[in-house]
Amino acid sequence: MAFAIGVTLNLGFVVAETIFGVLSNSTALLADAGHNLGDVLGLLVAWAAVGLSKRAPSRQFTYGLHGSSILAALFNAAFLFVAIGAIGWEAVQRFSNPEPVAGATVMAVAATGILINGATAWLFASGRKGDINIKSAFLHMAADAVVSAGVVVGAFVIIYTRWLWIDPLISVVICGVILWSSWGLLRTSVQMSLNAVPEHIDAAAVRKFLEDRPGVAQIHDLHIWPISTTETALTCHLVIPGGHPGDAFLLQAVHQLKHDFAIGHATFQIEISEGSARELAPESVI
Repeated sequence: MAFAIGVTLNLGFVVAETIFGVLSNSTALLADAGHNLGDVLGLLVAWAAVGLSKRAPSRQFTYGLHGSSILAALFNAAFLFVAIGAIGWEAVQRFSNPEPVAGATVMAVAATGILINGATAWLFASGRKGDINIKSAFLHMAADAVVSAGVVVGAFVIIYTRWLWIDPLISVVICGVILWSSWGLLRTSVQMSLNAVPEHIDAAAVRKFLEDRPGVAQIHDLHIWPISTTETALTCHLVIPGGHPGDAFLLQAVHQLKHDFAIGHATFQIEISEGSARELAPESVI
């Protein structure tokens, strides 16, 4: 429901911003309209990823399509950087050739944007901490609310000073806000795409936890990676000289990994001899 409301509100606002941006000759409004259009596309991609991630596993996709949420976050981050380039290029051109702007119209439209973007951001606020796919939607909307506020301020200054260069300057500020709000999203989504350990998980603490399990002499081939923006998997070889520790040991380890580290998919291989295990798995990295 949040996605449907967000897409509808922002798509309507994009149309309004484009029309009034052309009528008022405001590159700031047109730039913000382009950014909002990207946000609509981003919301659609994030929405689709949420639906795909709910599909059951298949023979080909044994984890289901959970990884689609990572691809959606990466797409959103990359699209924002494309928008930065387009907006920045237009703003630079306007600096050398500033044109009159209908300040009152710009203020009214941008003020509407504050309300729409702020309300949409609020829809995603509760889910942003545990899912970068939802966080990407929240950041888009929150940044847009701030940008719209900047456009209001810029239009106000133009009305009372007639400084036409304020309009392209606001566009440059928009680029800075987008860059600042999106860099972390891009970094995290790229890391997830490369199966890096999720940022919220301390790999050293996980290693120590497993090494401290009763009967465990050593561990190797410890791998931790995200299978979606909300789920994490782990595999590890446990060297236990005394032999298989029993199901209770495994169930307790799995439970604590999920409770303490938010790792919901853990798989262990029990080994008796470290030497023989190394011969079979020389590529151990963690």
